[in-house]
Amino acid sequence: MSAKRSRTIRTLSLVLIFMFAGGAATASAAPIQALILYDSEPGSTYNKLGKAYAIMLSNLLGGFDTAIEMKPVEEYVAGQIDTKDITFYLGSYYDNALPAAFLTDAATTNRSLVWFKYNLWSLAWNSSYNFEATRGFRFDGLAGLNAAPSAQNMAPGFYDTILYKQRSMVKYYDYDILTNTVFADPDTGITAVTNPTIATTVVEVENGETGQRLPYVIRSGNFWYVADMPFSYIGPRDRYLVIADLLHDMLGVNTPTERLAMIRLEDVGALTNASVMQTLTDYLFSQQIEFSIAAIPRYRDPLGQWNGGVPQEIPFALATQFRQGLTYALQRGGSVVLHGYTHQYGNAINPWTGVSGDDFEFWDIVNNRPVVGDSTEWVLGRVDAGIAEFGAFGIQPYAWETPHYHASATANRAFPQRFDTTYNRVVYYTSDVPDFAGVNGDPDFAVGQFFPYIIHRDYYGQRILPENLGNIEYDISDVDPASYFDYTWQDLLLNAEYALVVRNGVASFFFHPFWLEPSLGTPGLADLQNLVDGINQLGFTWVDGSELTPTE
Repeated sequence: MSAKRSRTIRTLSLVLIFMFAGGAATASAAPIQALILYDSEPGSTYNKLGKAYAIMLSNLLGGFDTAIEMKPVEEYVAGQIDTKDITFYLGSYYDNALPAAFLTDAATTNRSLVWFKYNLWSLAWNSSYNFEATRGFRFDGLAGLNAAPSAQNMAPGFYDTILYKQRSMVKYYDYDILTNTVFADPDTGITAVTNPTIATTVVEVENGETGQRLPYVIRSGNFWYVADMPFSYIGPRDRYLVIADLLHDMLGVNTPTERLAMIRLEDVGALTNASVMQTLTDYLFSQQIEFSIAAIPRYRDPLGQWNGGVPQEIPFALATQFRQGLTYALQRGGSVVLHGYTHQYGNAINPWTGVSGDDFEFWDIVNNRPVVGDSTEWVLGRVDAGIAEFGAFGIQPYAWETPHYHASATANRAFPQRFDTTYNRVVYYTSDVPDFAGVNGDPDFAVGQFFPYIIHRDYYGQRILPENLGNIEYDISDVDPASYFDYTWQDLLLNAEYALVVRNGVASFFFHPFWLEPSLGTPGLADLQNLVDGINQLGFTWVDGSELTPTE
């Protein structure tokens, strides 16, 4: 197998919010009724950013027994907060003019209300709402960067370190000196508890340069204030995990602490060496670890990129090494996840070679739009073809995994029609047919999201098994110039350590079998063993995703 496939991790290695042009279910008598309100300021460049954040929050709430309503705050109807168990307001647009009905209800409700980031001043600085006396804390404004970045001071610092459960969760920051562009979300709401009998600081945030601290999350009875937007620039070691954990408290859910670990062997297909699969299977079997196998039924190289210029196609029936390796694994604890049909699109270079395992199948990544012919029927046709190719040999995949985690909204809604479980990260869009350039109005956004626990129903109706640690990656640019990225087993283990802050957080990663190929000269097996040993020492229990059956 060629080293070309090492490129596959790069799609969602860093899970940031971007613009293209960007637990176990709890038993209860009835679902928790949740309302998500978001800013939607017409004509703003970032008009749809609030909806993107709302989608991400709704997905996390999908890890609980919730019924979710999501709408722009501008459409708020008087009294609606009191019809819900909990309301979330995502203040993403600075100084948005909030409806008087919403402010009045927010000031007087006894229901749970969680307010994120901006516009609390509309409530806190209006004397008619008597905010400080009622809530026991005051709002003093915003803190941003300590200074403007420059060539002499490229990282001036801000309130970037959230302190939670003996962990320092650092917010993302980058600065492009050539364009004088900051890639970060530094604004933080400044608050102070004035009546500790009413309000308490739940979590603190620290300025990484000055050491000064502010409340990051304040609670006053059923009113919560979160000082920034934890859905921007998310990563496996930042405050996104803090909110994922605090949702248990905000919802009033008593979830038992559970530590599950999962491993998935990735991009297993016609060119995967049977001996490599046997080596990995023997190791995992010796550790009593059941595992998933992301398998691609049909191999295609329509342009002959890796076959001397001669097009090549290998169905599963003719993939002898593939069948041998898969059969061996299935007899020793492996379970199959359908990883696309061909894991590439037609005869196109999308974007690298057109070869299975290398390219996107359900998204035109070159032009950043749905593929030509995208439809529910087309998507299900490919899924059904993959199911049939394996089914002819008695192999039944238990879950779906989207190639490169990236598909259209249409495709994401189609996958649950064939599989009750999806095992991957997901890209979400603020419109079903996104207009990222804003040609027809305000530009759409796309967000990549990973999950720290099982999501029972996401925005597209998928039940999702998480992959939240990433995967081991090596810089082999001397063999393949596109494969220049190192992500070590120590990086993944550190991610697993951070996952412990979420009370039902999992440690889930994937591993490419080709890292065992001698021609690459990488310590793939040894690094995998070190990672498994480290996750064991953290107290996680290994499970196969097929064991985690739906409970809805």
